[in-house]
Amino acid sequence: MGRYLIYGGNGGIGSAIARRLSKGGHELVLAGRNEAELAKIGEELGAKTLICDVMDEAAIDSTASEAGDSLDGLVYAVGSINLKPFARASSDDFLADFKLNALGAAKAFQASSKALMAAENGASVLFFSTVAVEQGFAAHASIAMAKGAIVGLTRTLATEYAPKIRVNAIAPSLVDTALGQTVAGNPKMAEAVAKMHAIPRLGQPDDIAAMGELLLTEAGSWITGQVIGIDGGRSAIRVMKS
Repeated sequence: MGRYLIYGGNGGIGSAIARRLSKGGHELVLAGRNEAELAKIGEELGAKTLICDVMDEAAIDSTASEAGDSLDGLVYAVGSINLKPFARASSDDFLADFKLNALGAAKAFQASSKALMAAENGASVLFFSTVAVEQGFAAHASIAMAKGAIVGLTRTLATEYAPKIRVNAIAPSLVDTALGQTVAGNPKMAEAVAKMHAIPRLGQPDDIAAMGELLLTEAGSWITGQVIGIDGGRSAIRVMKS
């Protein structure tokens, strides 16, 4: 069984992945900012927990060090949804979204690269992009730009670290999490967004975690450099309006 470090393991998609890996008998290290929620999930899964603000590079370095000398996998399930018309988006918006979503992912990999390289049977890394990179959505300039950088990062690292470390990303559409509720926080909005998908519902964390588990484990051992859409068909299928 493997040992996995999960940033953002205290809620939403990160904790759903943690639960799947835990059921598979894997050892987990969960990192996040919400100490109470992190402790709750850590106790539930018997996982080690580390408080980490990914906007602080020193905190990422410390987390990587405490996670151990060998890791079979790394998950960076940290993100934001900052929606503003382009004319209203400030430099601070662009920089904050880039630092949290893209630079944080890069620094997390960099800090754990030696531990990942030390894995006996190779390691796997999972990042997160968004359907808004593939599809043009209004008011998404800042977050789409940051998540677009994840696509480039995924493919570059997959090339540079092959075959020892596999690197992939998932690009979800809107998922029913606390973060997703900032967009679809009331039933009417949630219904409207759901109808934009060929499979007319919001994603659930376990929809994403199912693919995450495959990519992180031996089941996905011949998959690397991929950005996989788990999005109810939104990136590829146009829904006909009745």
